[in-house]
Order: sequence, then C-alpha cells, then structure tokens
Amino acid sequence: PADRRSRAYGGGADRGYALESSFQQHTDREVSMPPTLTATAETFPMDGTFTISRGSRTEARVVTVTVRDGEHVGRGECVPYPRYGESVESVLAQIDAAGPMDTPRDAQAMPAGAARNAVDCALWDLEAKRSGTPVWRLLDLPAPRPVTTAYTLSLAPPDAMRARAAEHAHRPLLKIKLGGEGDLDRLRAVRAGAPNATLVIDANEGWTPETYAALAPELLALGVAMVEQPLPAGDDEALRGMDRPLPVCADEACHDRASLAALQGKYDMINIKLDKTGGLTEALALRDAAREMGFGVMIGCMVGTSLAMAPALLVAQGAEVVDLDGPLLLAKDRETPMVFEGSTLNPAPRALWG
Repeated sequence: PADRRSRAYGGGADRGYALESSFQQHTDREVSMPPTLTATAETFPMDGTFTISRGSRTEARVVTVTVRDGEHVGRGECVPYPRYGESVESVLAQIDAAGPMDTPRDAQAMPAGAARNAVDCALWDLEAKRSGTPVWRLLDLPAPRPVTTAYTLSLAPPDAMRARAAEHAHRPLLKIKLGGEGDLDRLRAVRAGAPNATLVIDANEGWTPETYAALAPELLALGVAMVEQPLPAGDDEALRGMDRPLPVCADEACHDRASLAALQGKYDMINIKLDKTGGLTEALALRDAAREMGFGVMIGCMVGTSLAMAPALLVAQGAEVVDLDGPLLLAKDRETPMVFEGSTLNPAPRALWG
C-alpha cells in the first residue's frame, strides 16, 4: 500500500476479563493489561476506474486496525464512506478517542459506523487467536461454506457496459451500477453482453418514484431480480404501499437494527454492510432481526480487501444475495487473500482473519 499512517493506544489498570457477545458467553480469564491497538490508513490501487452516480475512484482507502496482546494479534478493516460523513481522518480520530479495548463487547460503546467495524472485527480476530478457536465457533455459528458473489459493473456508457458484461458473462450474478438518465439503455446493453447472468441493479439513490414505476416492467422483462435503493434514503416514503413488482432493497436507508422499523412497508430486502452496522456483532444481530421481520437479506461491502470480506462471509451464510466482490475490483489485495474460484468466494484462511 502506498499510504500508511498509524496511531497506537494501550495501558490501563489490571482488570477482570469476560468475553460476552450478544449470542453466548464463552470464556473468563484474567489479563494484566489491555491489548495495544494500532489504527493505520492504507491505500490499495483499483483495477481501473470504478464509477457510481456519485463519482469515480481509482483506489480504495481503508483503515486497518491491529490489536496486539502479547504474541496474539487480531486485525480488522473498514472503509470510511463520505456518504455517511466519514473520512479516513475522522475514523482515525474516532478510534483515537475510543481508547484501549479488550473485547468485542467493549467496542459496542462506540457508535455504529466504519470505525467500530474495524475495531469490532479486530477484537473478534484477536479472541480467535487467543483461544485457538475460530470466530464462527465462538459465536455458535455453523461452519462457513463458500458463497456465490455478485460481480459489480461500474457506471459507464452503454457500449462500454456491454463490453464489460461480455467479459464477465460467465459469472452467474452481475450487479449493475446505475442512477440516472439512460439507465434502460445501459441495462439492455448489459443483457446483450451477458444473456444468461442474473442481474441485480444499484440505483444509488438516483431515481424518482416515477422512474421506478416506468422502469420496473422493463427491467423485469430483462431478467433483473432486484433494485437497491432507487430513491434517496430519507425521501423514500413514496415506496410505502407502492406496487413493487421489482423487489426493492434498502441500502443507504438501512444501517443497524434501529433502522428496521422505519423500513417496513417500503422495502422487501435489506443490504447489510459491516461498515454501516459497525462490525460483525451488530451485523449478525441485524440479519437475524431482519429475517424475523420478513425482510430478504443481502450482504454487501464497500470496495475493500479480503480482510474486510472475511467477517462478512460469516454473515453471508444463507443470504438471498451476496455482494462481496471488493477484492476482485482491486489491482492488489492482502498478502494472504481470500480465494475466489470464478464467482465462488471461499472462507478466509485463518492466517488472514478469524
């Protein structure tokens, strides 16, 4: 990575330790000092230019958190997102203000968002290393299995999107970035390039109710299975009670469990991203609560490395749609990456996380 900046924290009096997730208490032990926590800004080049309706980028800027407890080291990653008022600098400052932490339970005192995500996931990784037990077993989850992920095509003119779709026509699931005038032409071009793939689309808050009503029948005829966030979050009341022949998934409108009540009657699915929930702990709780309320579940990601995808894969088990293709969009990944076999994402090697 080209850009690295670090901050470290530690210290504190001797204190008792009890790891307790929202799912089960697993162990009790004494520790003499809290772990040392380091937050580092890193930059990973992307494989070309990635464009959505809000702009383009050629690199992924992430914050990596490392927690060290003697010989044991845990890591987590987040992607600060300007749409939610975050930046690399604000996330580093938020972690700085949070101070030393020892368990994932400690991290829940932080507000939901990218900073807590990196800390929460690093602390779960640390506990796995301390105990010699994988995170999925600590949380009494089934052993993770490989999942089929979407591959994302960024926003471009129709001819360019057709060519890109043809390049990836072998993939079973393509996610198409849209968000404005000419969207139907883009979708027709993608379908021509990838005639057999299932399509899901992400409008990135770029439509109006009238756009949805006009496009939904056309998109269904093109084999589109779902649209993410067609209307702006906070200005989506028109979806309530609207005939939704094309299922609508909440992305920017859904962050954590506190979001769910306001989504009923407006959305058919929710997109869970660990950078929105504030980590693995809340993401699992959100998934379970959403299913109980009748929502379909999509697991998504920001453009990050395999270190960010590894905990998300635990949440992705059994999801209707999985979109964890971040590393496929990068020119360079972590030294010990997750393994993709086509569009099949395999569980993380333990050397990476968990």
